[in-house]
Amino acid sequence: MKHFLYGSLLLVCISCAPERITADLLVKNANIYTVNHGFDTATAFVVQDGKILEIGLKPELELKYNFKETFDAKGKTIVPGLIDAHAHLFGLGLNLQDVDLVDTKSFDEVVARVVAFQKEHNKTYIIGRGWDQNDWEVKEFPTREVLDSLFPDTPVSLRRIDGHAMLVNNKALELAGVTANTKVPGGEVIVKDGAPTGVLIDGAMQLVSATFPKVTKKDIAEALLDAESLCLEMGLTTVNDAGLSREVIETIDSLQKAGTMQLRVYAMVSGGTPSMDHYLTAGKLKTDRLNVRSIKIYGDGALGSRGAAMREPYSDQPGHYGLVITNEAQLRTLADRISAAGFQMNTHAIGDSANVSVLRVYSEVLKDQKDPRWKVEHAQIVTPSDFDYFSEKIIPSVQPTHATSDMYWAEDRVGPDRIEGAYAYKSLLERSGTIALGTDFPVERVNPMYTFYAAVARKDLTNYPADGYRMEESLTREETLKGMTLWAAYSNFEESEKGSIEKGKFADFTVLEQDIMTIPADSIPKVKVNATFINGQKVFERSN
Repeated sequence: MKHFLYGSLLLVCISCAPERITADLLVKNANIYTVNHGFDTATAFVVQDGKILEIGLKPELELKYNFKETFDAKGKTIVPGLIDAHAHLFGLGLNLQDVDLVDTKSFDEVVARVVAFQKEHNKTYIIGRGWDQNDWEVKEFPTREVLDSLFPDTPVSLRRIDGHAMLVNNKALELAGVTANTKVPGGEVIVKDGAPTGVLIDGAMQLVSATFPKVTKKDIAEALLDAESLCLEMGLTTVNDAGLSREVIETIDSLQKAGTMQLRVYAMVSGGTPSMDHYLTAGKLKTDRLNVRSIKIYGDGALGSRGAAMREPYSDQPGHYGLVITNEAQLRTLADRISAAGFQMNTHAIGDSANVSVLRVYSEVLKDQKDPRWKVEHAQIVTPSDFDYFSEKIIPSVQPTHATSDMYWAEDRVGPDRIEGAYAYKSLLERSGTIALGTDFPVERVNPMYTFYAAVARKDLTNYPADGYRMEESLTREETLKGMTLWAAYSNFEESEKGSIEKGKFADFTVLEQDIMTIPADSIPKVKVNATFINGQKVFERSN
């Protein structure tokens, strides 16, 4: 009788228990930084239909739900899916198909890599990128004579690491019709002894690139997927591509809709092109994985090639002020048009002259707008008195590894006074309230751990300098993680759907083998990504 009564009571209790809800995924045993308003931590969360359903502790969630899948993080750290706020995804993919000249220590090494590449691939047009004369013992631009002798009948084009200078041989000059007398607005053909040296700066490069073999739709798709693979391996779930054509954007859209491409893309349309005209007329394009609502404009060139537009001459080249690609009047015309279409304007500005021109135009055009979130891409050298232009309306989008790559020679370019307004991330954050962080890959490496380290420690990968480079401009770890997640999403008008691990947002998250918020700073660059999830789906997992 007792056994019967006990069994009856058990059945009653079971029937009274709430029915478990079925969910797609449980993530458990994790050290989770949610990056919500309170920067709270958790140990588990639930995913349903690609979005975060609930966040909490493992026992309570396991009692409440039945799960189709479980991901046991085994104590590893999880952060919101990492966002690269300024990069060149398509450019990276194209580079993976060309000669890799990154980290070459001399022009002789550049030539050796080109020769080896051509021996293997036998291209009709040799294209490469990645050299930086600042890394060589002889820190001067190379010239074309060696390439002329080795490749008299094959055109060669080798872009500098920053993409703002190019070394070409005589065959490439002939195809492009470039001579010592060629003049290009916003560009320069460097001439010596009455003949082109082979080095072209900014606008002049377009004359040569126009003669490159046509890139097919198949080439575009392959480049995008090659680049995506590397990004997913590095824990990136969204990439802001700073300057794309309509053809590439439409290829991204088709690959995403077909389920072939998982990476989310915030696409900046290349300014001053038919693609810009199309989108400003057609309007914004938004899907779950693609957002087209911004225009990328170039204000000037790059500091490494002395193309950044400066208010006063370069300290190491008297009389030279750099290159203005889009002057202030042109910026104003573009800004009025972009604003009228309801698009965001994102302008490349490196030198202090370019920055103040962009800031003045932004300030005037946006004065009556409530929430424009226009961005200054790079904001690299800003006169300190101009910092106050930045606000919640004008957001700095910077790349911390630029500071640690450039610190060896940047002061030579601009002198001790102007360097005080350079790579000033803390000052920019204090004015704007947010800061978006990226890499500018393939100018820098894709790895976001290098971004985190450079922002926090202000050191390069050799841990130089020992005390950090101008540490007064470093960011805290919390600020840096926000800059790579929530603030980057905010700068894209996407903070309601990504950038933090919160209920209702996309289940985009990155699993790290170590806790970047607590480990010694010098260990951060070595941290690996264990897994990457987009929409709750595992899109990358590191093998043992």
